[in-house]
Formats: sequence, structure tokens, C-alpha cells
Amino acid sequence: MTKKQHRKTPELVCPAGTPSALRVAVDAGADVVYCGFRDETNARNFPGLNFSRKEMSEATEYAHKKNAHVYVTVNTFPQAGKTDLWRKAVNDAVDCGADALIVADMGIAAYAAKTHPKTRLHLSVQASASNPDAIKYYCDTFNVKRVVLPRVLSIPEITALNDEIPCETEVFVFGGLCVMAEGRCLLSSYATGKSPNMNGVCSPAGDVRYAQGKDGSMDSKLGVFTINRFAEGEPTGYPTICKGRFKCGGDTGYIFEEPTSLDAISMMPELLQSGVTAFKIEGRQRGKAYTEAVVKAFRKALSDYARGWPLKTDALIALAEGGQSTEGAYKKTWR
Repeated sequence: MTKKQHRKTPELVCPAGTPSALRVAVDAGADVVYCGFRDETNARNFPGLNFSRKEMSEATEYAHKKNAHVYVTVNTFPQAGKTDLWRKAVNDAVDCGADALIVADMGIAAYAAKTHPKTRLHLSVQASASNPDAIKYYCDTFNVKRVVLPRVLSIPEITALNDEIPCETEVFVFGGLCVMAEGRCLLSSYATGKSPNMNGVCSPAGDVRYAQGKDGSMDSKLGVFTINRFAEGEPTGYPTICKGRFKCGGDTGYIFEEPTSLDAISMMPELLQSGVTAFKIEGRQRGKAYTEAVVKAFRKALSDYARGWPLKTDALIALAEGGQSTEGAYKKTWR
């Protein structure tokens, strides 16, 4: 296969959990904003987030006037035989002027490809496609134009993948991490009965509880499980089950994953050389201040890189989860 021609400047794909966050992202320099409808068809189905149909239409019009694009996420998995809500989301996103649909389920991909063949299809990270055969299947079967890669691949692996597949790739460069392969998490489902993969809710707010101890400590709970215990005066975090502290082998600590954020600004040159098309920022559940700061930081980093200037690699540490950042699997230093 002939080697693809890659963009010299990657597309900056930014999150928006609300219409106001979308406007902030566009004004801060986003090339693309990704967002979803206010229901379980998207993987950030939290109270107070997401878009009505009217808001999506207005937001898309605003973005287009500013020469930005909007990608609509329809990236959860419906139950067998209950696809009406997901098909409606596909149809409504196209009617609202979406520039691309981000899908995960094969049945929804097939429906979108057949019903709206002129609308670009992107494969969500929720599909967890990370090898050439899987990605080629989606491209050949559903005409997928881009795949969002799971956060488990090193840069050499991404480089090799880009040489073998016929579509664009999009990679995460900042935001929350997950110990699971995306689309395969069962921990939150086990604790709450609500699936991040099907209902779009990881550690849903309705199942969160806090309890203060007599010694001034604070327990954060998810369902019936205590996820973390914070000492008096220690910042109290949200109880995401894979980022809790647990006892194991006589020790207490972050057994699955520490609360930390991916920050790949320092690795931008290598990621660009790997042939990726787009840089993606995580954080639709975060506020407008986060969105604005992260988008501006990456817009500046891309500009500085294009000029040959040194990159400011610590610009976003204050917005990192737990005040810590990591390069994640991009280096796979444990190998």
C-alpha cells in the first residue's frame, strides 16, 4: 500500500460538554469540537452536560462561522434490538450539520454508512480497535475515515500502524486516563449496575456518597464500596473506582491506577512524525476554564513547534488530575 500523505499540522480536536464550552473551545483555537446529545448515546452521559437538538444545531452553526468543525459522538453500545435512540441520534446529528459522526457499535456504523453515506464516519476509541486487521475491517465495511486510537499504544506502535492502515488516526494528548482498554470496562458496572459502555456513565453521580469519620477523615463511596479514605485536610477526590486506594498484600495504595493526567506536549514532535492526523483533548465533563486553558496551551505549542521554538512542557500541570501528569503508554517505560 502506498504510504499516506500526512498533515504537517495536526487537527486539534477539543471537548465540549455544554454549548458555552463549545463556544469557548472554538474561540480559543480548536479546529474541531466533539460533543454529544443529552442521552445515553454518548459516553459522557452526566447530569448537566451535553446538548439538546436545538443547542447542537446552533452550536454547529456557530462553529462553522468560525471555520471550525463539529464531530458528534454516538459512541456507546445499544442493547440488542433497542437501537432506535442511537439511530435517531445519527439522523439528528446529520440534520444539525455535524461534520463527522464518532461511532463505536458495528450496527450503528452500518446504519450510518447506509443512511448517510456522505457523512464522514470516525471510529470511537470505545471500539478499542488497535491493530491493522481490526481497523481495516471498519474501513472496508463501513467506510470509516478515521480511527481514534486507544491509549495503550506506544509511539513506535502507532508509527507502524499508520504505515499499514488506509485511514487517518487520532490520538489523545491531554486529559484523564483509564486503566482499562476503552469500551471494555466492567468495574463501574459492577459497582453501580450502570455501564460506561452502554449507558455512558462511569462512576455515575447518583451513586456517589461521602461520609466523614470521627477523626476528621473523609470516605468517598461508589455504591456500597468505599473507594478512598482521605485524611483530615487532604483534598477529597471524586470516587472513580479504578483510581481508588485499596489494601493489597498488606499495603494500601493506588492498586489499579494513580489519579494523574496524560500530558503529551513534550512528545508532540514524535507524535507528528508517527503520522497521526489529529490530536485529541479529553475532558467533556470539565468546565469552561479547563477547556479554554488546554486548547490555548496546545494551540500555542503547535505554533511554537512550527516556528522551531522550544515547547513549554509544564504549562498544564495545574489542570492535571491530582496535580500529576504522565506520558502514559506512549513510552511504555515498563517494557
